[in-house]
Amino acid sequence: MFDADVSIATERLTLRPFSLKDSARIRTIVRSGVRFLPPGAPEKTSGIPRWLSIGVHELRRSGQGLHLAMADAEGVIVGAISLFKTSWTAGTTEVGYGVHPLYRGRGFATEAVRGLVSWAFETVGLRRVDLTAKLDNLASLRVALKAGFTWEGLLRDAVLDEDGPHDLVIFGLLAYDRRRPADALPRTELRTQRLLLRQPTAEDAPDLAATVADPVTQAMTGYPRDYTQEHARASVGTAERIRMRGTGITWTVVERESGRFAVNVDLRDVDWTHRSAEIGYMTAPWARGNGYAGEAVVAIARWLFERQGFRRLQLRALATNTASQRVAEKSGFVREGVARSSLGGQDVIVYSLIPSDLA
Repeated sequence: MFDADVSIATERLTLRPFSLKDSARIRTIVRSGVRFLPPGAPEKTSGIPRWLSIGVHELRRSGQGLHLAMADAEGVIVGAISLFKTSWTAGTTEVGYGVHPLYRGRGFATEAVRGLVSWAFETVGLRRVDLTAKLDNLASLRVALKAGFTWEGLLRDAVLDEDGPHDLVIFGLLAYDRRRPADALPRTELRTQRLLLRQPTAEDAPDLAATVADPVTQAMTGYPRDYTQEHARASVGTAERIRMRGTGITWTVVERESGRFAVNVDLRDVDWTHRSAEIGYMTAPWARGNGYAGEAVVAIARWLFERQGFRRLQLRALATNTASQRVAEKSGFVREGVARSSLGGQDVIVYSLIPSDLA
């Protein structure tokens, strides 16, 4: 059974039980129509007294969990956080949370999750905490990864909402885990004399789809022939999830003067132990012949080596893709050899770049 009078202090928050003293704040929240309170919270103000005196505490009385308010330094409730599905025999529980829309983007959810799971491990003696988040809920995925949870798997179409089914990501945190944020490359804008390298957005979808559909791109990459703008829009969320998991990052490269889409560049296969990664790029047909890909690649390489402490950047190009090979060589990459029958039965030229190559 969880303690009825638990109070957990974090850097900026206090996690504590709801009480009748919260009536005025809960009344304001209910009247506003925002949704972040625990399941079972009243939809009408008439239900607030009973919920605060009985309803919100039923989970704790059942022994399966508890609901806590997130209160800031002024005592204002800015969110709620819960433990539920607790198995005392197995030593496991699950965490869930919600933050008032006006207080999102300040790191409160991550701070509260860290504080609550530390208490669950160190004070209560549990050994594992689960966390689930919809695959398209990027904010919640960030909370889990920043709080040190491990992305363990994906349940396909596991949640059915009004807009249809959603995949569900399963995260886990064990008592002996480091509880450190997952290594990830930071979202960063880079500038060269002619180019801006920025985070991809849904507005890039038409240009990205047109680039993929180009015959030259089709001949030199593994993109499907039926790639559409819908695929391109979905790739924006996919790219951010890849970045959050620490395995890569993607940039949209546009001309600084016109703002026109020019190149898509990504880092992949990031190895944090050996500080290495691979780079790939795809130039829009209307932007070819201007040296944009090489200019972007060099900017990213310098950022990766000088700001992120990486030691090696690999680039692979089909033996038949002489244009990509020219990009590699003009950017300072050193040809290391040929990986025979490496990509769809085709030979691939392997290049590398290390910090001293750019000195």
